[in-house]
Amino acid sequence: MEPETLDLESFLPYRLYRLADTVSREFSRIYKERHGLTRPEWRTLSGLGQHGTMTATELGEQSAMHKTKVSRAVAELERRRWLTRVPDENDRRVEHLALTKAGLVAYREMVPLAKAFERELLQRLSADERAAIVRGVAALEKVLKGK
Repeated sequence: MEPETLDLESFLPYRLYRLADTVSREFSRIYKERHGLTRPEWRTLSGLGQHGTMTATELGEQSAMHKTKVSRAVAELERRRWLTRVPDENDRRVEHLALTKAGLVAYREMVPLAKAFERELLQRLSADERAAIVRGVAALEKVLKGK
């Protein structure tokens, strides 16, 4: 009896990873072209733009990025003067991160571009396909949330 093999091309976790990576790379062209941002820098900018002040740990959890990627992104956005760090009054190991006015300008410029990208991506699908994607992603998120 031959050992069982795994067909990666039909393995759902692999397919989801590849799809997410492809979509992310497509969208990255927009913020890279516009502002020269990397994916971690974009995720940091958008996390702070959406949530306001956050710690690096919170950013990592929100964006599913490793702490070293968050750290590098924070350092680059600070170098650009798009982000400020304020030490926590009670715990000097923690810094509260927030966008500066320039960072907010860049974020607000990117929001309509991000929404247009999503809209154009979804318009390639039929209404039934769009609804199925939304339901399927929500169902997977729900069952995996407790893990």
